[in-house]
Amino acid sequence: MAELRVAHTSDLDPSTVAAIEALLDEVFAEELPDHDWEHVFGGLHVLAYDDGALIGHAAVVQRRLLHGGRALRTGYVEGVVVRRERHGRGHGAELMDEIERIVRGAYTLGALSSSDMALGFYAARGWPAWRGPTSALTPEGIRRTPNDDGGIHVLPVDVELDFDGELTCDWRDGEVW
Repeated sequence: MAELRVAHTSDLDPSTVAAIEALLDEVFAEELPDHDWEHVFGGLHVLAYDDGALIGHAAVVQRRLLHGGRALRTGYVEGVVVRRERHGRGHGAELMDEIERIVRGAYTLGALSSSDMALGFYAARGWPAWRGPTSALTPEGIRRTPNDDGGIHVLPVDVELDFDGELTCDWRDGEVW
């Protein structure tokens, strides 16, 4: 088991921020664009350490998702990564256990956008895929995001959802979901 630390973005020192960025770049095998890199900030981070080395990260930031005529206070999960050589040892589950505790304690809904590789991981944890159409509330109005259909997972906490209805995310630069 890894040692977990939970910290708000405001409590991260520059060396920890640099370590998170290096880990994300390493695992995603590319440098994240600045606007996507910023998506992991402004909320709570769950950091997994082994022998003082950062081996995993996950963050939850507040967003508003629109569904059924309501704006839902959503804990949006970002930057879930575990060092490649540490895959298959339960570290991702440890990170998500803590993220789910945070989501259940502070939000009406949890949501995340999954890579194809992680779809089964999130589904097995009880994060069903959204079946309905996805959209974004852009400066030009609501616009469909069909490339995200099927890749959004949600964790209902205190809300009833129509999984076949439309789900709309708030606007942000870069990848909106």
